[in-house]
Amino acid sequence: MFYHLRQSNRFSEDRARFYAAEIVLALECLHKNAVIYRDLKPENVLLDTEGHIKLTDFGLSKINKKGNDLTYTFCGTPEYLAPEVVVGKGHGVCVDYWSLVSKF
Repeated sequence: MFYHLRQSNRFSEDRARFYAAEIVLALECLHKNAVIYRDLKPENVLLDTEGHIKLTDFGLSKINKKGNDLTYTFCGTPEYLAPEVVVGKGHGVCVDYWSLVSKF
């Protein structure tokens, strides 16, 4: 996605809506399986041959076994960090949505 975004400088509203919807579906799937992704950025979103997204690089992901537990690890790409990660008060799945809506 990063390459395509750099080439076009900005996606059309329809294209951005499509990618955002697919990313939300991917995050929902991860969250239902108790995984916090924690590194959402264009460089980690690949496009397949049909133009659908694929999330990659799960190195910073956290398995949240109890679902609502908070984690306190300071990790991620600085430009995409949610405020709760920065201040160290604990974070859950909401950090993934912060990365999507704040910088994408």
